Amino acid sequence: MSERYDLAIIGAGPAGMAASLYASRSGLKTCLIENGAPGGKLLKTYHIENYPGIKEMGGAELAMVMFDQALGFGAEYKAGDVVKVDEDKTIHMADGSRVEADCVLLATGTKERMLNIPGEQENVGKGVSFCAVCDGAFFRDKDVVVIGGGNSALEESVFLTQFVRKLYIVIRRDQFRAEEKFQREVEANDKIEIIREHIPVQVLSDGKVTGIVLQNVKTGEQQTIPCAGIFPYVGSDPLSGSVRDLGVCNEHGYVLVDRAMETKVDGLFAAGDVVDKELRQVVTAVGEGALVAQQVFRKVKEK
Repeated sequence: MSERYDLAIIGAGPAGMAASLYASRSGLKTCLIENGAPGGKLLKTYHIENYPGIKEMGGAELAMVMFDQALGFGAEYKAGDVVKVDEDKTIHMADGSRVEADCVLLATGTKERMLNIPGEQENVGKGVSFCAVCDGAFFRDKDVVVIGGGNSALEESVFLTQFVRKLYIVIRRDQFRAEEKFQREVEANDKIEIIREHIPVQVLSDGKVTGIVLQNVKTGEQQTIPCAGIFPYVGSDPLSGSVRDLGVCNEHGYVLVDRAMETKVDGLFAAGDVVDKELRQVVTAVGEGALVAQQVFRKVKEK
């Protein structure tokens, strides 16, 4: 059996929850589908203090406030895994059920590539962070370690130096992969020390991060760097597998959309971190979700 909605939203992160709020409030029959706890990246952020109107709030707390609002105007919530989205906007669930909708919003976000070393997973949100813009201010006058040598790693490192006492950049090779301009900025910054030809092998903690163990890739010799924060920038992958057969993704798997957040498939939208864009923040995701709801309202009313 299948159910039909005006808008089916896949992913209950900030983009999906904002779309749910705006769509249901405008009278659209709305469904919000999530395969885990609502909140997306908010659940991995210890504190939020750069969201307009909120001076400071825990990420999980903000997620629950958003979730309550998302369902407050009658949107339905479904827990489950989405396997595939057809061109006719039929959503196939892992349990064999289907959800049918006039429009679908993919707001599934991305999954960070983990270092996969002991002590990492249990310290996410306790010193291990994947967002310097979100969490940098919490490491004021402390030492932090950034893992990675690409553009994001170096750009975020420079951003972090406005807060931290000292920053270490750890790279596996003897050269950066980043563009020259980022390398020059890093090398000219007195707060940054570059540790080349090393890999992380263990995160140390006492309930929160206290240090990281590094290993020389040539000699195998290990050293411990005391620090309060660790920022892995070894890449992330968009969670867009359910729509890749529709030809709406770029070579990296990010969804391509127009100014209205719509893909080349009529009625299929995408918003938030899964979209190919420059800035991935809560505030941008929320705006995109609201925009999608407005576009869907127009489509449904024009029928």
